[in-house]
Amino acid sequence: MLTFLVFAVLLVLVMSNLPIAVALGLTATTFFTALGDSDFLTMLPQRMYASTTSFTLLAIPFFILAGNLMNSGGVTDRIFRFAKALFGHFSGGLGHVCVIANVIFSGMSGSAIADAAGLGQVLYKAMADNGFGKRFSAAIVAAAATIGPVIPPSIPFVVYGALTGVSVSALFLAGFIPGIMMAIAMMIAIYILARVRKLPKQPRADLKEVLASIKGAFLALMTPVIIIGGILTGIFTPTEAAVVASLYALFLGFLYKDLTLKVLPKIFWTSIKQSIALMFIIAAAGFFGWLSIYHKIPDEIIMTLTNMAATPSAILAMIIVVVLILALTLEGNAIFILTIPIFFPICQRFGIDPVNFGVVMTLLIMIGNLMPPVGMCLYAVSCFSKVTLGEISREVWPYSVGILIVTIIIAYVPQIALFIPNLLGGK
Repeated sequence: MLTFLVFAVLLVLVMSNLPIAVALGLTATTFFTALGDSDFLTMLPQRMYASTTSFTLLAIPFFILAGNLMNSGGVTDRIFRFAKALFGHFSGGLGHVCVIANVIFSGMSGSAIADAAGLGQVLYKAMADNGFGKRFSAAIVAAAATIGPVIPPSIPFVVYGALTGVSVSALFLAGFIPGIMMAIAMMIAIYILARVRKLPKQPRADLKEVLASIKGAFLALMTPVIIIGGILTGIFTPTEAAVVASLYALFLGFLYKDLTLKVLPKIFWTSIKQSIALMFIIAAAGFFGWLSIYHKIPDEIIMTLTNMAATPSAILAMIIVVVLILALTLEGNAIFILTIPIFFPICQRFGIDPVNFGVVMTLLIMIGNLMPPVGMCLYAVSCFSKVTLGEISREVWPYSVGILIVTIIIAYVPQIALFIPNLLGGK
């Protein structure tokens, strides 16, 4: 009953349009007071502070900064030209280019919103100007941006690692194959829709253009190699890799002459605001998680599931359904931060691999980013495309279904995501 009341109050507050951080903190404060534990409120500042002091979480502002620097530093245009030269001639060509460009860019930013708002604008304009239609173009851009947090580096993986103690390096490695599977699923959907709707394709690029695009994008394409290579060889940690990514993005921006000292303060301030917003949610979730642990909410859920003779397969199915339902009312990062402290002990109790579970949860919140009314990728694309949220939602469902199929496969065949971590000893 307590578990039900806690989440009922939280959902009411969220649906009242309170910021998620305020809703989390207010729910915890209300129940500590109502249950006669008001003395614990003196620990509120300490618990919120402690939740954000993990060394791992330092990666978040730097990965956000790296994404913003690359969006402003000419990297996106070079990636687009490279992807177009290789894949533009297929049926629905620029749609495939959009997906491949996001696969490449995802190895640099780690944020779906950064990919949608930055690289997405270049891709959307190219598709809309070449006969793809505004709604179709906007939907592809929104869907393809969700690849970013799955293929490393990934901000959700960093958050998951900080919350659970799971190796961030293992999570990064585990994201490769699911991310590629997402891209393949989207490209299949684009190919089918392109054939049905008779969408245009680009002329095949000649060898000269292919070589020129590779030369122009080469240094940008080295970003994921530097980041993942440095982590695997032990040169730097995933947290330090975020700093390296930011410095490399800064170097590329000045090298390409698309960044100037004049625009840097604006980029830094934007990155600071985005980082603060996410860290404030993490801080409030830390206090809410303390309420959950103190009143043994995860233990009660585990006991109930055990009495129901639930199996790991059934647990995964319930988690998938619960997260997708929450995605109708909560923003993806909020769901992630809110549910991990509750779901993770349950997964441990039922023998579900913690690395694979982190991948599954990240895939689920990516679906949430495409679900109205709070899908953040939909809002990001709607802002610059001027296509309404409803119109994008009606076009994006084939890609959401594709991601869901990939999620179910990864959930029930964990060997797929764990293949690379096990192969390279990163787990």
